[in-house]
Amino acid sequence: MSLINQRRHRPVWPFVLAGSVLLAVLGAVATFEYMVHRMSDPATPSPVGMRIDGSRVSVKFPTCPTDRVETVEVYDSDSEKLLWRAHGPKTSQGERGTVTLWKADDFVKAAPATRPGILPKSLDVSVTYAGTDDGTGGVFDVRAVRDAPLREGQYWTEGGLMTGARIDAQLACE
Repeated sequence: MSLINQRRHRPVWPFVLAGSVLLAVLGAVATFEYMVHRMSDPATPSPVGMRIDGSRVSVKFPTCPTDRVETVEVYDSDSEKLLWRAHGPKTSQGERGTVTLWKADDFVKAAPATRPGILPKSLDVSVTYAGTDDGTGGVFDVRAVRDAPLREGQYWTEGGLMTGARIDAQLACE
């Protein structure tokens, strides 16, 4: 038998090693992505409440007793245009998450002072808590909020009508 017709046996271990390394890297990336997603996207987000009384738009962000609101932002959720930003609530209610949007006098800094003449179909509201990078928010269908049969002290949430106390009770405070 000539050397040209003989099969050359290649070692298998480089392929096994490369495959094992590739699987380990893919497993580490998948685990990292799962943990990041799991930590940043909780299965049960805390509800944010909204109510609209005529031209007054109020929002209740969930807070624990130690939480203080620092910044509130409102966007047109369709165009992602910033409609209002306020920083530093002056009232205890504002610090505790009960905010009237476009009420500039209730904040150290707010702009613009007046709300749009016609609200967009959907409002995206968010809050950042003082001393942290943590916050929460929600997207609201303005028509659904306006049409909700709200009693005094109730807010429309994705989970149904809730009082401010019930919105706060959704958090697991320490």
